[in-house]
Amino acid sequence: MARNNKIKSLDELAVCLRELKAAGKRIVHSHGVFDLLHIGHIRHFEEARRMGDVLVVTITRDEHVNKGPHRPAFPQDLRAEAIAALHCVDYVAINQWPLAVETIKLLKPHIYVKGPDYKVAEKDITGGISTEAEAVRSVGCEIRFTDDLVFSSSNLLNRHLSPFPAEADRYLEEFRRRHSIDEVLSWLEQASKLRPIVVGEAIIDEYVFCTAIGKSTKDPVLAVLREKIETYVGGSLAIANHLAGLCSEVRLVTQLGDTERREDFVRGALRPNVEPILLTKSGSPTIHKRRIVDRYSGNKLLEVYLMEDDMTAREDARALLAALRQSLVGRDLTVVADYGHGMLTPEAIDLLCNTAPFLAVNVQSNAGNRGFNPISKYNRADYVCLAAHEVEIETRQRDGHMREGQLEIARRINCSRFTITIGKTGSLHYTPSEGFIEVPAFATRVLDRVGAGDAVLAITALLTQLGAPWDIVGFVGNVAGGQLVAELGNRMPLERVALSKHVITLLK
Repeated sequence: MARNNKIKSLDELAVCLRELKAAGKRIVHSHGVFDLLHIGHIRHFEEARRMGDVLVVTITRDEHVNKGPHRPAFPQDLRAEAIAALHCVDYVAINQWPLAVETIKLLKPHIYVKGPDYKVAEKDITGGISTEAEAVRSVGCEIRFTDDLVFSSSNLLNRHLSPFPAEADRYLEEFRRRHSIDEVLSWLEQASKLRPIVVGEAIIDEYVFCTAIGKSTKDPVLAVLREKIETYVGGSLAIANHLAGLCSEVRLVTQLGDTERREDFVRGALRPNVEPILLTKSGSPTIHKRRIVDRYSGNKLLEVYLMEDDMTAREDARALLAALRQSLVGRDLTVVADYGHGMLTPEAIDLLCNTAPFLAVNVQSNAGNRGFNPISKYNRADYVCLAAHEVEIETRQRDGHMREGQLEIARRINCSRFTITIGKTGSLHYTPSEGFIEVPAFATRVLDRVGAGDAVLAITALLTQLGAPWDIVGFVGNVAGGQLVAELGNRMPLERVALSKHVITLLK
């Protein structure tokens, strides 16, 4: 059979298999990513083919490969073509769904075959093999496992086709020698049991995608045609969602406006395990940050803020203090995201500094507050996470040395644990006991940097509270940041299984 004739759509394949089964043929089905086809895959397919008369292979679509933004190394069409070139494979199709469940029900094979590394279902952190096994039983077929050579595509890619610069590869090689995959994952498992609270401004991020149509005839203005709008939660809402993907329950204390409140949208966009305490900032809209984006290039043309950033008024400030006093009780970790738009009064900051048992803080410098939102507003914290430019603003030293700036901030506030994110350079971490630790960035594709710092704050705050080794804190934080910059805004909040799969892929 010609190679191209082997590649079918799932609907075409279902028709072919019905005819083959009517002719008495025994159908065997194998499913996976099969990124970087190797001898282990070939042995797997050959063994599977011997179990029946026709071997069908379905592959995971590119967008459903959850091994980090740098994977798959080979796009779905090339992966399908490589598998179709094998003599032992009769048909190949690209799956439509994240798992093979619907495909199994559609194709109804006699035997569904997985590799030996799936024999123990408990070792599959995604739970996918158990779900697929249920689908196999529902259509009356059986599941089998091959038993031959096992190789790792991730290991081979990491060693021979790494997407990272040499510095990051050296770091990963040294990190693998110090820490096992199970050790790193155990910290994520422990983090899932924490009960954090998030405090800070709610932000709604809107992306208005446009196409440039020319210059205005009367003014030197670029004219654009609006095509679509995508809206995501940002600010403390996004951090709560990140934490909710990592922990079983999260509490959120924030303010919405009394105009353009968008409460239904906010509640609908928060994950189910977030308990929102939505206060009001009177005389203000809920903060909206609209970004005008060129659809073709992805470049941002303009950012429009809708907000009133005066300090929270008296009655609202009293309501905030009352909510904080009640909501902090029983929380393992308080994550403060201070965007400098007026929610957190000096009294609220004092309450947090004096009563939160473990206080993690980020103060953000942005276009709406640049220079007026320093970390030194907080006289005490257990952990501080800042971007490099926020260190420069606090120390009034442009392009200063981050280590010196870090030590200067440590002298100004009562805090001994710090992270500084430095964009494509990576991150810098400090504790008096361990000194400075540098961790490179693990981003291979940068689509949008909005929200990446919030993701780093969320996961590193959890790990720091638990007392994880500092290099594990930095590594996992930068893995999370690499995931976020590959997506638009906070479209895809952190989730423990996906983050764990990304960690596994990098450490194999």
